[in-house]
Amino acid sequence: MIIGDLFAGVGGMSEGFRMAGDFSVAFAIEFDKDIASAYQKNHPETDVYPCDIRDVNINELHKKHPHIDVIIGGPPCQGFSQKGKRLSLDDPRNFLFHQYVRFVEEFRPKYFVLENVPGIITTSSGYFKDEIVGAFNRLGYEVKYGILKATDFGVPQDRHRAVFIGQMGNIEIELPKPLGVRTTIKDAIYDLPFINSGEGHEVSDYDKEAITPYQKELRGECKILYNHVATKHNATALRRMAMVPVGEGGKVLPEEERTKSIYSGTYCRLLEDDVAATITTRFDTPSSGRFTHPFLNRCLTVREAARIQSFPDDFIFYGSKTIQMKEVGNAVPPLLAKAIANVIKNNEI
Repeated sequence: MIIGDLFAGVGGMSEGFRMAGDFSVAFAIEFDKDIASAYQKNHPETDVYPCDIRDVNINELHKKHPHIDVIIGGPPCQGFSQKGKRLSLDDPRNFLFHQYVRFVEEFRPKYFVLENVPGIITTSSGYFKDEIVGAFNRLGYEVKYGILKATDFGVPQDRHRAVFIGQMGNIEIELPKPLGVRTTIKDAIYDLPFINSGEGHEVSDYDKEAITPYQKELRGECKILYNHVATKHNATALRRMAMVPVGEGGKVLPEEERTKSIYSGTYCRLLEDDVAATITTRFDTPSSGRFTHPFLNRCLTVREAARIQSFPDDFIFYGSKTIQMKEVGNAVPPLLAKAIANVIKNNEI
């Protein structure tokens, strides 16, 4: 089946569909040129448009790719606040949602998958959810929606996403069911080298064998380790991390060492037998959340965060450290996307 990926980011959704097999991505649109470049390098067969989606000539694109089976993507929808009297998808902050609808209307795919923050379903007593479903109903699509938990699909991260699956005509599929597999931090990253703050290289070697099924799946046939570089923390951060025992957090720090950070996971260590909190774009900063290694005095590397997001090791992140963290932190976990792809694929059997 052939896919068009809108608001593609680095390609977490595309990667998940690729992992499911029987899917190929014809085109992808991503506004951030650095992130679009990383997408292109990981998906060289895909026609990538590094631009504002409004600037894409949709008629020319349709001529170039006349048959699209599935449109996927997560349009930013920022006008979901319950504050104020204006409740409408006509809110100018939600104009990118209309671009998603425009592409579905143009290509008339058999399926679409729209993902977003969980609040899109619950805000204002479901007002926006009803507006979204109604918009696609008017195009001839029936829609199933719900909130999916990444942990239910083997991802070692407490990340929740709202997902809408639309099918042309009568809907015949359900949202994916939990797989009954739980992956911990230890399961996910303990085969990677235990480097210290400031150590590591963009290209290096593995120093241990993959042991757990998750490690083996994500390492695959990869012989080279990419993006495993530890941030060089300053002396203050190193001193504070050294004060936090395994399994503990910033609350154990002496009063004079505590920060004014608003994040609840400040200077908290990841728990090796549990899952991570949601990976954000600041996972190299101990004051930004529970991103400190379970026993080393440093935060996560890009490769460790990518493992927690469920990216395979042969998926390489490019650009500066800041750009790489955006690529990882803003992505849909590929294993979550794979579960969605599988329900579509199985519906075609």
